Amino acid sequence: MEPPAEGGGEMAAALGAAKRALRAELRHRLRALGAAEKQRQSRLLSRKVIGHSKYQESKRIAIFLSMPDEIQTEEIIKDIFKQGKECFIPRYKPHSNHMDMLKLSSAEDMASLTLTSWNILQPSDGDNTREEALAGGGLDLIFMPGLGFDKKGNRLGRGKGYYDTYLGRCMKHPSGKPYTIALAFREQICESVPVTENDVQVDEILYEDC
Repeated sequence: MEPPAEGGGEMAAALGAAKRALRAELRHRLRALGAAEKQRQSRLLSRKVIGHSKYQESKRIAIFLSMPDEIQTEEIIKDIFKQGKECFIPRYKPHSNHMDMLKLSSAEDMASLTLTSWNILQPSDGDNTREEALAGGGLDLIFMPGLGFDKKGNRLGRGKGYYDTYLGRCMKHPSGKPYTIALAFREQICESVPVTENDVQVDEILYEDC
């Protein structure tokens, strides 16, 4: 999951307009996608992930908890625990671009999470007992949400920069930048995504036809 943006930004006007137009188009595409088709593509991608060499060799994995217009990640989360890997999930700080990746202790631990005003499940602000990934051994792999992607690895998020900012923090960690994989419906693949110099490319995009 990734919270929606809360307003403007400092991008050049033309680039900002292009991003807004593409976000509107992608939201329209996703609204037209039926629940059964979303479930079908999500299951297919779950199988792709579980068979992926980067996933198999990774021990510390960050993954988003899905909103209705995103690839559903519950099957992947269950497999992370089944394989004995460590799972980290986002906690977004409102009115900022700050996000932490906090440890989930089990698939059942999701029942203890708080639903935010954005309709996103995450650890509560007062939950200070969970390990933050970068306070420990860093991360091997991050699964990225987003509204749209192109085949060059450019990603269009929801406008707040949570993941770009977090990846900047990862680069300063001794373990270095984790491998990044975006999970997308095929309807989210675009010819070209407008980007700024602050937008971090994704290492790999997984979707049905890739």
